[in-house]
Amino acid sequence: MKVLLATDGGKHSQAAVEAIRILNPETLTELKIISVIDMSVPLAIDIYAGYLPSTAEIEAAAKETAENILKEASQKVSEMLGNKPVKITTEILVGSPESAIVETAEQMPADLIIVGSHSYNRWERLLLGSVSDSVVHHAHCSVLIVKSQAG
Repeated sequence: MKVLLATDGGKHSQAAVEAIRILNPETLTELKIISVIDMSVPLAIDIYAGYLPSTAEIEAAAKETAENILKEASQKVSEMLGNKPVKITTEILVGSPESAIVETAEQMPADLIIVGSHSYNRWERLLLGSVSDSVVHHAHCSVLIVKSQAG
């Protein structure tokens, strides 16, 4: 089975990483872990602070953060799987998280996508949208949405 795991490093994504435990490692052949940098997200920058970072600086910082997130997730998954012969790869993508996840799953082709749920209330979902909801409605394969424990 080929699995695509999408993570942004938040607590909901960490719960998605932990969900690898529920899979049968004997059937797992490939695991691709991705993190998507969404440069369209408006950043809160204080224009009165005197310094406005360039887009390249912001993207470089986001890429470094994504690299750390993927390294941590990959290490955690490797520990969970022990010595099982599973091909684990990581990739940083830039763009719309919803589209990047679905497109990557199609290219693999993945049998399962695992994402975390942000558990937005109705108003937050209306204003911010839901990556997991969009992935469920557009993916060609099954999607596991993992909720983190309350707290």
